[in-house]
Amino acid sequence: MAREFIDCHCHMSANEFTQDTDEVIQRAKTAGLKALVAVTEGASEFEKVIQLSKIYPGFIFPCFGIHPLQGSAQDLRSVKIQDLEPFLPLFQKYRDNIVAVGEIGLDFTPWFVHTTQERDEQIKVFAKQLEKSKELDLPVNVHTRSAAKVAIATMKELGIRQALLHNFAGKTSVAMEGVQAGFCFSFPPAVSKNEQRAKLIRQIPLEHICLETDSPSLGLDKHVRNEPQNIMICCEYIANVKGISSDVVMEVTTQNALRLFSKLKP
Repeated sequence: MAREFIDCHCHMSANEFTQDTDEVIQRAKTAGLKALVAVTEGASEFEKVIQLSKIYPGFIFPCFGIHPLQGSAQDLRSVKIQDLEPFLPLFQKYRDNIVAVGEIGLDFTPWFVHTTQERDEQIKVFAKQLEKSKELDLPVNVHTRSAAKVAIATMKELGIRQALLHNFAGKTSVAMEGVQAGFCFSFPPAVSKNEQRAKLIRQIPLEHICLETDSPSLGLDKHVRNEPQNIMICCEYIANVKGISSDVVMEVTTQNALRLFSKLKP
């Protein structure tokens, strides 16, 4: 069987890929990837991800989203509505180009989010982008850290039907609420070292799982840049955990991705 993977969540506009994008893309294609769903974390990446989709048409599919944490790695802070509002017109301008709204979500990690006010502001930014996804009839690509229950409840409340919860690490009971709402879940290579995540993967039906690398982060070795070509690691890990063949995982997760991101035409 020919390998046909879709990486449903990667950061191709990250600075880590600026020097050798061509080689990274070539390795991804050699590994059997048919499409990369490229998310953004801040508005400064919007034009860059559109550019990449024009350089690699039918392979890089762009998303627009403002992440719940803003700033650089050394200086992360909770998102504010001002980080989003000036850029909302760009969602409209590029509505025909983008395949999802993401990476959006909630991150209540205590050392980044100190007050109830900051949580409320995050929820406001998240809700605004969820509304935008409904307006544009696009799925959402979602980050939830220490906030899975609130994120899923917010999406259900706003009537979101098409969502990918990436690198999901919430409780199994919370994941099941997402499954019942029709949401999908994805897991990067790094989770293959995490027994807690194996329990979660066992419980989530394969029809609700997609593959992601979260490149350039969350590879097997945190000191080595992760790349989309590592998608096979996720596939084989899920196959091992579920006791099925990696061909079945590849086939079902690719179908799930095409159903979820309906504008994907690799």
